[in-house]
Amino acid sequence: MIGVTIQPNETIDRALRRFKKKFERSGVLREYRRRTYYIKPSVERRMARNRAIRRQHRIQAELNA
Repeated sequence: MIGVTIQPNETIDRALRRFKKKFERSGVLREYRRRTYYIKPSVERRMARNRAIRRQHRIQAELNA
């Protein structure tokens, strides 16, 4: 569970910003979205392979530029 204690003389906006940053870094939302629906293992491998290919193309493009 993610929590933020409000420091003395700290505004709610600042505490909310700290909470949002902790929430984003923890990966809770990313994990929720990943678990929301089932992806077959074969499809997951194919997606991972395509991501790797795109990543390699991007790296090659940066090196050639």
